[in-house]
Amino acid sequence: MQKVITAFFLCFIVTNLFAQAQRKVSTYLQANYNQTLKDITIGNNPWGIGIGLQTFINTKTFFKPTIELTGDVYLMNDKVYRMYADGTQIPTVEAMINLFAGTSFSATQNLYFSVVGGPSFIHEQTLFGIKPSVGFYFSKSKRGTAKFSYINIFRRDRLTKQDFNSVCLSLGFKLF
Repeated sequence: MQKVITAFFLCFIVTNLFAQAQRKVSTYLQANYNQTLKDITIGNNPWGIGIGLQTFINTKTFFKPTIELTGDVYLMNDKVYRMYADGTQIPTVEAMINLFAGTSFSATQNLYFSVVGGPSFIHEQTLFGIKPSVGFYFSKSKRGTAKFSYINIFRRDRLTKQDFNSVCLSLGFKLF
């Protein structure tokens, strides 16, 4: 058994040493900070933190398909009961999960722009959101990245049809 493990380990190392082709995907684990700009219950969710995964499908062009999965929690709360005119509670944003897909454009070797959109899950609702971003890599090896994004979740409130808007700062490192 030990010989099989050793042989597998050596094959894995040799394959990585002599590999010339670029990987087909690049995935980054990111830590997020969100600052709410506009929401019907902004006092109950002024900022949030979370984690996410962003995957780029590497192509030979300047445009790369991108998929993002993020999960954020909003920890601050001013503990004010907000209600509609009929007395029912306006649900606050306690947590948000986004599954966005779109494209990124590599402006330079270290700078990229992306626009992604898709379903956002907030308080038992499935809503549509978009997230334009500008990001950069810390080095030519693209091991670390930082990204500034604007998030717009359309019609977050069911009665007033108001949107949820926030800005997001993300720091990430390359998993593979």
